[in-house]
Formats: sequence, C-alpha cells, structure tokens
Amino acid sequence: MSQSLAPLLVICGPTATGKTQLAVACATRLGGEIVNADALQVYRGMDIGTAKPSAEERAAAAFHLIDCVDPTEQYNVARYQADALRVIAEIHKRGRLPILCGGTGLYIRAVIYRLDLPIVGSDSALRQALEREAAERGSQFLYSRLAAIDPQAAGRIHPANIRRTIRALEVHALTGRPFSRYHHYLSLDRQRVLRYNSLAFGLTLSRDELYQRIERRIDGMIARGLVQEVQGLLARGCNASMTSMQALGYRHVASYLSGCCGMDEAVRLFKRDTRRFAKRQITWFRSDDRIRWLDASRPVESLADEIEQACRPFGRP
Repeated sequence: MSQSLAPLLVICGPTATGKTQLAVACATRLGGEIVNADALQVYRGMDIGTAKPSAEERAAAAFHLIDCVDPTEQYNVARYQADALRVIAEIHKRGRLPILCGGTGLYIRAVIYRLDLPIVGSDSALRQALEREAAERGSQFLYSRLAAIDPQAAGRIHPANIRRTIRALEVHALTGRPFSRYHHYLSLDRQRVLRYNSLAFGLTLSRDELYQRIERRIDGMIARGLVQEVQGLLARGCNASMTSMQALGYRHVASYLSGCCGMDEAVRLFKRDTRRFAKRQITWFRSDDRIRWLDASRPVESLADEIEQACRPFGRP
C-alpha cells in the first residue's frame, strides 16, 4: 500500500450480509460517499429485486452509480470501470473518502487494480442469429456448443442464462479467442498494481445464517411487490435476452409470469440460485488475500468502529 496513492475504502462480500448498512455507517463517520459496485443496481426501475438502498439510507449518505442506465441498455465491466474511476476522482476532488461497496467482484477488481480492460464490440446480426437459434432449438443447444469450444466459460455460466451464453459465443466468433480469456484477465494469477491506497473489508457469515438471511430477504422482496416490478419491466419492453432480465429473481418471476412454472416453484428456484450465487461470491472474494474479513453477525456500529480505526492512517485526497 502506497501512501502516495489516493485513498479508497472497499466493503464487499456475498449477498445479504449487510454491506450497504455498514457502508452508510462508515460514510457518516469518515466523511465518505458510496460508489455502488453491484452490477444490477445500476439499472433504473429495478429496485426491489436488487435490494437498492432505502430512502433512509440514501438520505444518510451520498450514493453514486445507482439508477444510471435503463434496463434495456447493455452495461458491462469496461463501462462500469470508466464510470467508477470518474466518480471516485470527483469524490477525491471534494475532499471526501470514496467507499466502494457491493458484491460484484469483477467490478471491484476492475477498479482497485490498474487494468486496461480489453473492449470487445458486438455484432447485432450475429447476436440476432444466435437468439433465433436459441428460440428454435433451445438454450441447451447453444450452451452445448459453448461447452465444446470454451468449457471454462461454460462452467461459469448457468445453462439457462441465454444472454451470457450468446455473449460468450459472440466474443469467440468476433475475436477467435475464448470468452474465458477475458475472465482470466481479471484473475489474481499474476502480480497486480494497485490503483488506490485501498483498504478492503469483506463481510462473512456462517453458511446457515447466510442462507437464512437470503430466505428472509427473498420473502420480503415478494411481499414488497417484486412480481409487480417485473410486470412493469416486461410492459416497458424488457425481455429475457437482456442483461438486466437475467438477474436473480427477475428471470424467475418472468418465468412464472410466462406460465413456465408456478409461483412456489419460481420462489424455490430463486432461493436456490441465490444460495449458489452467494457461494460463488465467497469463492471469488476469498481469492484476494488483501481483504480483511469481518463477522457480519456483529452489530453494525462495532464493525464501523473497527473500520474507522483501520482507516486512521488514510490521508485525505
């Protein structure tokens, strides 16, 4: 860690561990502003299923990169990196402490390390052809093709995730290189150069408690109107091929609304897939030994005390 670099506080970890609440407490104590690092909270109109900060939390601290793109837009890690670096620079200019908070490990890594991400374009005609093929022959057909040419990418993509399967095939067709190469580009297999004087904290829970929190959170989302939120998005022209609608919860509710399954089954799959997603998040973050792990079952104020103490050596921008 170099004191000549501008400071950055990072709060990360799996879903449902209380990252936002802790970030607000830290922002209040440290004169900070929160930069969203959740890949889905960037979308307007996707509020309940992405667990966006509450009105009270937004009143208590400044949030950035929330509600900044329409759910019909394509948004990726390269675009996020550019947006986040710009916002963090603006926070530093105001003499405030940027707090990068979220559970999308790919986004966090793209910010804290000096990485010039390769930008791969798109081919609308190719994508439309793949979408037609998926509609005619099924998502499993395309997924099997991906597994044959890039088994590493297939291992990271759910067979039902048509959008990511199509993107992986598109990247391979456009570049002649496997989609997994770009995932490897952000791995920690080789030495990384830090972009900031960053201090990273990860929130952790026992598996039983984490899964209980996930169950309660999803039950709360349904009670607060997630079904109606998805209905509204579909009415606005969103569809299953869009990045936004592949999100946990949204694709499950959309499946229910299309008659593919009952509501109980949709909720069961939503909970199951969220548990699996949390396990993948844990694996990703555990690969970075710079992260200091905190027990999320502790009171928020106790966690904020510990982070505040650790941040004392930070110089102001």
